[in-house]
Amino acid sequence: MYRFSIDQDNWILRFSPHVQIEADIKKIIVSSITQLGKELPSFSHGESFIIMSDDIGLIVFNVEKIPALILTVSNIVSKDKWYIQENLTIKPYL
Repeated sequence: MYRFSIDQDNWILRFSPHVQIEADIKKIIVSSITQLGKELPSFSHGESFIIMSDDIGLIVFNVEKIPALILTVSNIVSKDKWYIQENLTIKPYL
């Protein structure tokens, strides 16, 4: 669990128990979140958003604002598991 501030707001970043990642990857995620800056408070309670990272893959965040400002990393999807649907066909994204 990490704590960080954006303007006057204090946030908590936590990781879902089923997401197993190394400490250096967690630090990259924290750095990515702080780059969002003033956009982060615009998300509503219960919303989700993603960050696509070249190093990590697709990071899924869930936003909670009640009872505290909490972001939960609910999943990480590596690039080798990305797919796209085109013309009724699903194929690897990359």
